[in-house]
Amino acid sequence: MTDLRPRPEAASAPITQRRSPAVRAVGLLVLLAALAAAVIVSLAVGARSIPPLEVLQILFGDRGGQNAAVVNQLRVPRTLIALVAGAALGVAGALIQAVTRNPLADPGILGVNAGAAFALAIGTGLLGISGAAGTLTLAYVGAFGASLLVYAIGSLGRGGASPVRLILAGVALGAVLAGITRAITLTDRARFAGMTAWESGSLLDRDAGLLALAAPLTVVGLGIALAIGSSLNAIALGDDLAAALGANVLRTRIFAVTAVMLLAGTATALAGPISFVGLMVPHAVRWIVGPDQRWIIGYSVVAAPTLLLLSDVLGRVAIAPGELPAGIVTALVGAPVLVFLVRQRKASEL
Repeated sequence: MTDLRPRPEAASAPITQRRSPAVRAVGLLVLLAALAAAVIVSLAVGARSIPPLEVLQILFGDRGGQNAAVVNQLRVPRTLIALVAGAALGVAGALIQAVTRNPLADPGILGVNAGAAFALAIGTGLLGISGAAGTLTLAYVGAFGASLLVYAIGSLGRGGASPVRLILAGVALGAVLAGITRAITLTDRARFAGMTAWESGSLLDRDAGLLALAAPLTVVGLGIALAIGSSLNAIALGDDLAAALGANVLRTRIFAVTAVMLLAGTATALAGPISFVGLMVPHAVRWIVGPDQRWIIGYSVVAAPTLLLLSDVLGRVAIAPGELPAGIVTALVGAPVLVFLVRQRKASEL
């Protein structure tokens, strides 16, 4: 006689794994609508409030008046930076979590952010390098150097670059680079005054010229992430099983680290080392769409900039007429949300 009682493993299986593609697509459309609303709010809210309808009129051709100057010259570049940096951080976090098989990992766990910050401190403060191209180059050199060093350290010994070794090497190197960077900036506060706002993750008065250079490289990083989505799904099952399924584990990890370097380097150069976005967004997204990395990456591209935009807006009004940097707001908002998500068993599984 067939036993019709529900099996415990079936009852405990995450509901998110049974989401249909149609439901996921609808969810993505909802997120896109939320992102569009966040963009309008970002353009409308600030020291000078502008009605959303007038914002739309300005965007579609009204170039006259002080409000138009505020929107076009100040808020549009700031919003675009948040869009690019947010998408880069979200996808970089999703990749790091997939490669290390650690749902609580973020881009900083491989020392990428610390490497970019270290290179920027050396280049801008000690060598006098300036300009959009110089800043972006320094960020990429630092991110690439840190990623390469972490991978080299993690590859030493028998077994190669395992996820645990990469995490340990990244945490150690990141701590060392962050300490050196802090020591350098404290030696001459006047020379490194600009680093203070940058280190807090502020989107105010960022160099809009970086966008023209950073956006294409961000697109490359996002393309790499989407291309290796299927292989990341295989790696989530373990290296041996992934290899048996035909996935090239080493090549996938190299591509993933390359994409993280591009994305995290771009975000760090644009907005500074913003925390919690790359950690919290992929974690929350996985709770909604399940373990499929392709959907996690797609959702993160939309959800992360939405979070960063809303955090930036909240920072503008929280202590008006002053401002809280977006990076501080993401930490204040992200910490309790992340604690809630971690307590959910389904969200904690990778």
